[in-house]
Amino acid sequence: MKVEKDKVVGLTYELTVDGKIADRATEERPLEYIHGNHMLLPKFEAEVEGLEKGGEFAFTLSPAEGYGEYNPSMVFNLPMESFMIEGRIPEGLLVEGRVIPMLDSNGHVMQGTVRGFEGDRVKMDFNHPMAGKTLNFTGKVVAVRDATEKELTEGLHGEYLPPEKHHHRCGKKGHGEGECCKDKGDCHEGEGCCHDKE
Repeated sequence: MKVEKDKVVGLTYELTVDGKIADRATEERPLEYIHGNHMLLPKFEAEVEGLEKGGEFAFTLSPAEGYGEYNPSMVFNLPMESFMIEGRIPEGLLVEGRVIPMLDSNGHVMQGTVRGFEGDRVKMDFNHPMAGKTLNFTGKVVAVRDATEKELTEGLHGEYLPPEKHHHRCGKKGHGEGECCKDKGDCHEGEGCCHDKE
Protein backbone atom coordinates (compact mmCIF):
# COMPACT_ATOMS: atom_id res chain seq x y z
CA MET A 1 0.00 0.00 0.00
CA LYS A 2 1.35 3.40 -1.01
CA VAL A 3 1.28 6.74 0.77
CA GLU A 4 -1.55 8.66 -0.87
CA LYS A 5 -4.57 10.81 0.00
CA ASP A 6 -6.67 9.63 2.96
CA LYS A 7 -4.14 7.00 4.08
CA VAL A 8 -3.05 6.95 7.71
CA VAL A 9 0.75 7.11 7.59
CA GLY A 10 3.25 6.37 10.35
CA LEU A 11 6.75 7.84 9.98
CA THR A 12 10.01 7.93 11.83
CA TYR A 13 12.12 10.99 11.11
CA GLU A 14 14.97 13.15 12.25
CA LEU A 15 14.87 16.89 11.60
CA THR A 16 18.25 18.60 11.51
CA VAL A 17 18.47 22.40 11.58
CA ASP A 18 21.77 24.31 11.59
CA GLY A 19 23.66 21.04 12.09
CA LYS A 20 21.68 20.08 15.23
CA ILE A 21 18.82 17.63 15.71
CA ALA A 22 15.73 19.80 16.27
CA ASP A 23 13.05 17.08 16.39
CA ARG A 24 12.58 13.34 15.88
CA ALA A 25 9.98 10.59 15.86
CA THR A 26 11.00 7.01 16.68
CA GLU A 27 9.54 3.58 15.83
CA GLU A 28 8.21 3.44 19.41
CA ARG A 29 6.56 6.86 18.98
CA PRO A 30 6.12 7.50 15.24
CA LEU A 31 4.50 10.56 13.71
CA GLU A 32 1.03 9.51 12.53
CA TYR A 33 -1.12 11.64 10.25
CA ILE A 34 -3.77 11.42 7.53
CA HIS A 35 -2.05 12.09 4.22
CA GLY A 36 -3.36 14.81 1.91
CA ASN A 37 -5.42 16.60 4.57
CA HIS A 38 -3.03 19.55 5.15
CA MET A 39 -1.76 18.24 8.48
CA LEU A 40 1.91 18.53 7.49
CA LEU A 41 3.92 20.93 5.35
CA PRO A 42 2.77 20.47 1.71
CA LYS A 43 6.33 19.87 0.43
CA PHE A 44 6.93 17.29 3.20
CA GLU A 45 3.82 15.37 2.12
CA ALA A 46 4.87 15.62 -1.55
CA GLU A 47 8.27 14.08 -0.71
CA VAL A 48 6.79 10.99 0.99
CA GLU A 49 3.86 10.49 -1.40
CA GLY A 50 4.05 7.19 -3.27
CA LEU A 51 6.37 5.51 -0.74
CA GLU A 52 5.41 2.16 0.79
CA LYS A 53 6.01 0.71 4.25
CA GLY A 54 9.77 0.45 4.71
CA GLY A 55 10.45 3.22 2.20
CA GLU A 56 13.16 5.65 3.30
CA PHE A 57 13.36 9.37 2.58
CA ALA A 58 15.88 12.19 2.82
CA PHE A 59 15.10 15.70 1.64
CA THR A 60 15.70 19.36 2.41
CA LEU A 61 13.07 22.09 2.61
CA SER A 62 14.02 25.71 2.01
CA PRO A 63 12.53 28.36 4.35
CA ALA A 64 9.92 29.14 1.66
CA GLU A 65 8.93 25.45 1.53
CA GLY A 66 8.93 25.21 5.32
CA TYR A 67 7.79 27.94 7.70
CA GLY A 68 8.60 30.99 5.59
CA GLU A 69 11.33 33.60 5.78
CA TYR A 70 11.99 35.36 9.08
CA ASN A 71 9.97 38.60 9.16
CA PRO A 72 11.34 41.34 11.47
CA SER A 73 7.97 43.14 11.32
CA MET A 74 6.49 40.24 13.34
CA VAL A 75 8.49 41.34 16.41
CA PHE A 76 6.71 43.73 18.79
CA ASN A 77 7.45 45.49 22.06
CA LEU A 78 4.29 45.02 24.12
CA PRO A 79 3.46 46.71 27.43
CA MET A 80 3.71 44.53 30.54
CA GLU A 81 0.01 45.10 31.29
CA SER A 82 -0.84 43.08 28.14
CA PHE A 83 0.15 39.99 30.13
CA MET A 84 -1.83 40.75 33.28
CA ILE A 85 -4.56 38.39 34.43
CA GLU A 86 -6.82 39.76 37.16
CA GLY A 87 -4.45 42.67 37.76
CA ARG A 88 -1.19 40.76 37.99
CA ILE A 89 1.29 38.91 35.79
CA PRO A 90 1.26 35.16 36.59
CA GLU A 91 4.51 33.95 38.11
CA GLY A 92 6.82 32.28 35.59
CA LEU A 93 4.88 33.58 32.56
CA LEU A 94 7.41 36.11 31.26
CA VAL A 95 10.51 33.97 30.81
CA GLU A 96 12.81 34.49 27.84
CA GLY A 97 12.23 31.75 25.26
CA ARG A 98 8.76 30.88 26.53
CA VAL A 99 5.97 30.59 23.93
CA ILE A 100 2.76 32.38 24.92
CA PRO A 101 -0.55 32.16 22.98
CA MET A 102 -2.05 35.62 22.44
CA LEU A 103 -5.06 37.03 20.59
CA ASP A 104 -4.51 39.46 17.73
CA SER A 105 -6.87 42.39 17.05
CA ASN A 106 -9.14 40.07 15.04
CA GLY A 107 -9.40 37.52 17.85
CA HIS A 108 -7.09 34.96 16.19
CA VAL A 109 -4.69 33.01 18.39
CA MET A 110 -1.02 33.67 17.62
CA GLN A 111 1.96 31.98 19.26
CA GLY A 112 4.54 34.51 20.44
CA THR A 113 8.00 33.84 21.88
CA VAL A 114 9.40 36.05 24.64
CA ARG A 115 12.69 37.45 23.28
CA GLY A 116 13.64 39.95 25.98
CA PHE A 117 12.65 42.98 28.01
CA GLU A 118 13.12 46.73 27.59
CA GLY A 119 11.99 48.65 30.66
CA ASP A 120 8.27 47.98 31.13
CA ARG A 121 7.91 46.40 27.69
CA VAL A 122 8.22 42.79 26.54
CA LYS A 123 9.83 41.94 23.18
CA MET A 124 7.57 39.33 21.55
CA ASP A 125 8.43 37.45 18.35
CA PHE A 126 5.44 36.09 16.42
CA ASN A 127 7.50 34.37 13.72
CA HIS A 128 7.31 30.57 13.74
CA PRO A 129 10.35 29.23 15.66
CA MET A 130 11.53 27.56 12.41
CA ALA A 131 10.97 30.64 10.20
CA GLY A 132 14.02 31.35 8.05
CA LYS A 133 15.47 27.89 8.70
CA THR A 134 16.47 25.22 6.20
CA LEU A 135 14.90 21.91 7.30
CA ASN A 136 16.75 18.63 6.67
CA PHE A 137 14.62 15.51 7.07
CA THR A 138 15.63 11.84 7.01
CA GLY A 139 13.34 8.96 7.94
CA LYS A 140 11.29 5.95 7.02
CA VAL A 141 7.64 5.00 6.46
CA VAL A 142 6.72 2.46 9.16
CA ALA A 143 2.98 2.06 8.48
CA VAL A 144 0.37 2.79 5.80
CA ARG A 145 -3.33 1.93 6.07
CA ASP A 146 -6.73 3.18 4.96
CA ALA A 147 -8.26 5.82 7.22
CA THR A 148 -11.65 4.93 8.69
CA GLU A 149 -14.71 7.08 7.98
CA LYS A 150 -14.58 8.26 11.60
CA GLU A 151 -10.93 9.28 11.25
CA LEU A 152 -11.66 11.18 8.03
CA THR A 153 -14.51 13.03 9.77
CA GLU A 154 -13.03 13.56 13.24
CA GLY A 155 -9.26 13.23 12.67
CA LEU A 156 -6.91 10.65 14.15
CA HIS A 157 -7.15 12.19 17.60
CA GLY A 158 -10.34 14.24 17.27
CA GLU A 159 -8.44 17.24 15.86
CA TYR A 160 -11.22 18.01 13.35
CA LEU A 161 -13.83 18.28 16.11
CA PRO A 162 -14.58 21.68 17.64
CA PRO A 163 -12.94 22.01 21.07
CA GLU A 164 -15.28 21.89 24.07
CA LYS A 165 -16.30 25.30 25.37
CA HIS A 166 -15.17 26.81 22.08
CA HIS A 167 -17.49 29.73 21.49
CA HIS A 168 -17.80 31.86 18.38
CA ARG A 169 -18.77 35.39 19.29
CA CYS A 170 -19.97 37.52 16.47
CA GLY A 171 -20.54 41.16 15.73
CA LYS A 172 -22.50 40.25 12.59
CA LYS A 173 -25.76 42.07 11.91
CA GLY A 174 -28.72 40.16 13.25
CA HIS A 175 -26.74 38.72 16.17
CA GLY A 176 -26.90 40.20 19.66
CA GLU A 177 -23.72 41.71 21.11
CA GLY A 178 -21.48 38.81 22.12
CA GLU A 179 -24.12 36.27 21.11
CA CYS A 180 -22.74 32.88 20.11
CA CYS A 181 -23.12 31.95 16.47
CA LYS A 182 -24.81 28.63 15.78
CA ASP A 183 -21.69 27.45 13.99
CA LYS A 184 -18.46 28.77 12.55
CA GLY A 185 -20.13 29.20 9.15
CA ASP A 186 -22.39 31.92 10.59
CA CYS A 187 -19.36 34.17 11.08
CA HIS A 188 -17.75 35.86 8.12
CA GLU A 189 -14.28 37.29 7.88
CA GLY A 190 -14.17 41.00 8.48
CA GLU A 191 -17.47 41.07 10.37
CA GLY A 192 -16.07 41.12 13.87
CA CYS A 193 -16.15 37.41 14.69
CA CYS A 194 -13.76 35.99 17.20
CA HIS A 195 -13.13 32.53 18.54
CA ASP A 196 -12.61 32.04 22.26
CA LYS A 197 -10.54 28.99 23.16
CA GLU A 198 -9.81 27.66 26.60
